[in-house]
Amino acid sequence: MGADSDTAAQNMIRELERQLHQKEAEIALLREITTLIGGETNLQKVFDLVAECARDLIHAETVTIPILAPDQSSYVYRAAAGRNAEELINADLPIEIGICGWVLRHRKPWWRGVLELLSENERNQWEKEAGTVILVPLVGKRQFLGGIAGINKTGGGEFDKRDLDLLSLFASQVGVAIENVMFLDELARARQRAEAFKEKLETTNQQLSRTNEELQHLAVHDPLTCLPNRTLILDRLQQAILTAKRNHHPMALIMIDLDHFKEVNDTLGHTIGDQLLINIGKRFQSTLREPDTLGRLGGDEFAVVLPEATQDDAIVVASKLQSALQEPVKVDHSSFSIGASIGIAVYPEHGVDPSSLLKGADVAMYVAKRNRDELAVYDPEQDTYKPDRLELLRDLRSAIQEQTISSAFQPKMDLRSGELIGMEALARWTHPEKGNIPPYEFIPILEQTGLIRPFSLHMLEQAVRFAKRCQQQGFELSVAVNLSVHNLRDERLAEQVAEILGRHDLEAALLGLEITESAIMNDPEHSLGILTELQTMGVQLSIDDFGTGYSSLSYLKRLPVSELKIDRSFVHDMTQDSENAMIVRSTIDLAHNLGLETVAEGIETTEILEVLQGMQCDMAQGYLISRPLAEQEFLDFLASGKWAKHTRRRDRAENL
Repeated sequence: MGADSDTAAQNMIRELERQLHQKEAEIALLREITTLIGGETNLQKVFDLVAECARDLIHAETVTIPILAPDQSSYVYRAAAGRNAEELINADLPIEIGICGWVLRHRKPWWRGVLELLSENERNQWEKEAGTVILVPLVGKRQFLGGIAGINKTGGGEFDKRDLDLLSLFASQVGVAIENVMFLDELARARQRAEAFKEKLETTNQQLSRTNEELQHLAVHDPLTCLPNRTLILDRLQQAILTAKRNHHPMALIMIDLDHFKEVNDTLGHTIGDQLLINIGKRFQSTLREPDTLGRLGGDEFAVVLPEATQDDAIVVASKLQSALQEPVKVDHSSFSIGASIGIAVYPEHGVDPSSLLKGADVAMYVAKRNRDELAVYDPEQDTYKPDRLELLRDLRSAIQEQTISSAFQPKMDLRSGELIGMEALARWTHPEKGNIPPYEFIPILEQTGLIRPFSLHMLEQAVRFAKRCQQQGFELSVAVNLSVHNLRDERLAEQVAEILGRHDLEAALLGLEITESAIMNDPEHSLGILTELQTMGVQLSIDDFGTGYSSLSYLKRLPVSELKIDRSFVHDMTQDSENAMIVRSTIDLAHNLGLETVAEGIETTEILEVLQGMQCDMAQGYLISRPLAEQEFLDFLASGKWAKHTRRRDRAENL
């Protein structure tokens, strides 16, 4: 008994010594592992080291490290060692799935469990093929991280209590180290994101700065010509006025409008038109001084601000601008002869602020265009926006509403037969206080205010009514009425004309509508459609003041017109001016070649009448035949006088 007791005691001591040496070895190994892991700063390497060390520590076939996602809804295998490691790494699973999910949800270890304890839906594909599993939580100082899992004991068997204690101790040792490295990794990535954001911010700021510069430039410059736009012109104008006021000097503003640019644009296309504007802008710029500012206000309108410039200085500059257009402007392989109308306003004589100077220069420019002059200086007497002109506008509006503007009629003679075959309706306004107001004073006001459209319809109504009256008196005469560009823009024009003809029971063939070529070419395609409607109705169409504007022959031959009216400016002195005579002859030949008739206006002498007959002009109109007459005067003129026997009459029986 004694010997046996000694033997048992010795065996127990040896076993305890063995366990002690084993514990010491395990502790030394844990310290070595912890030191190794603690010295590593690469997070993935730390995970890989932990997986390898844990596998060696508990002799597992496979070790995985599932890490909980920040939102705690899933976990990912950040590292794996042993069998199936490649398939497991970076697998992402919901927290409801698998033993890992159970441990992460409950935050306690799994041991002595077999996979059959989990339902089929709770097991992932690796766990379905595995035997026993051991899994312990991985916890840092600040947060729950995930776990360390061992799958299947190497050589068979199950994980025991020693494995659980050893893996738990290991997890507690490395948890803080992993957390620290995760923190450092997150910090490094945050720094990288910050650096990337900083670089992106710097790039964005540079782009924003460039964009702001571009926007600032675009805000005050015309995108096509790169010249200052209206905003910058107004600013420069204001600065020039302030400087002029401070130094007691004048300054000037020039407004430029290109003649018939829209026709070029519509005929040849916007690409050509845009390049033409760019080239013209460069030409204008080359004529100016350094202090002067050239800008594009929009469309084909330019402006020049001239600091410390007198009216004479402005006229000199305007002449230079006109000279810049004397040579044809080249675009691609084509050349264009472009004219311009220029208006001038001077501080302080014509205005003391930008608004009044702009208005003054604009009025002067309009006057230059209307009078076909190269330039004009602002004249208050020609300003339709002066108080007295505003009063005139008010009276005009009332006259149109009350239909107190009357019509006078000037006869038209057929030069081939000598018969009076028609008449033109001309507006006459007798102001109750100011007396007779000539059309050249009130028609521009109507055009500028938009009242020209109802006024033209009023004139049309009077003309058709009087033509019917003439017919009832036995005189078969056509009547011509002038229409403006505003009427041509009205989609209801043909309908309105038909209504007026119907009200007075007049055949459409006895109505002629006269439209200036500039009105037609304002929008040639739209004009073509409207004029075609009218021509289909049977209305006769005429181009008024032919030769004073810009016409494209390609459009002219397409327009459904029947006659051209030669402007009086070419006719009245054609016997003394050979160039005007040549223009008249060329116009007649052109019209006849296009199958059109011609009407010469402004006939005042028998000599001119005979020359026109020799040129085979078709019709004539002017003071030689008769001045414009009121309705009853016109009827009396038809019934008596030297032209009476040459008046086209309708048989009385036809009227019965």
